[in-house]
Amino acid sequence: MEQSFFNYNLRPNFSISDYFVGTSNIEAYNLLINTQNINNLFLVGPSKSGKTHLAFIWQKKFNAIIYDNNIKQILENTSNVIVDNIFDNINEEEIFHIINHCSSVNSKILVTSNIKLNEYTFQLKDLSSRLKTFININIDLPNDELLINLMTKLFHDKQIIVKNPEIFHYIIKRVHRSYDKIFHLIDKIDNLLMKKNKQLTIPIIKELI
Repeated sequence: MEQSFFNYNLRPNFSISDYFVGTSNIEAYNLLINTQNINNLFLVGPSKSGKTHLAFIWQKKFNAIIYDNNIKQILENTSNVIVDNIFDNINEEEIFHIINHCSSVNSKILVTSNIKLNEYTFQLKDLSSRLKTFININIDLPNDELLINLMTKLFHDKQIIVKNPEIFHYIIKRVHRSYDKIFHLIDKIDNLLMKKNKQLTIPIIKELI
């Protein structure tokens, strides 16, 4: 059982080749990446489920601008637009104007969210009405195959090489089936390995679960 790591501050890889497609997200992937004629998309999924990764792939495919305090730039262009995690510090009026602008210039717009539209209380009812016309796409909770591939990606992003596949099955049997829980656990494993300067073993994982 061997494991090695390098203590680098690495950014995640958002390339299309690094995105694993499984039963939990294949519908979302196909609709976003393989559909040309849909302009308004609302992608909903649990925290850490790969929405931002999909948004980066969509950005490259459709040459989109990411909304980030840059409404002037968006309104002065005819580019496609991404509003990632719409309900994080939302400016309803700006997003309303962006949607209207995209409609007027026939641009595409992709919105992502951790929660469904009916779970948020809008102050601007016109914005709620606009968003309800979007094609709704859901990412479901992960199955075992997707969890294993997610953990493989996360370990890879942190430059941790795991050669014992039983580690993945041990984690799956003991951790709540959610993307967020897996992300937090891999972070804790990474920190503990660096702190103790040890190889990744099941006893190490037992300290954290």
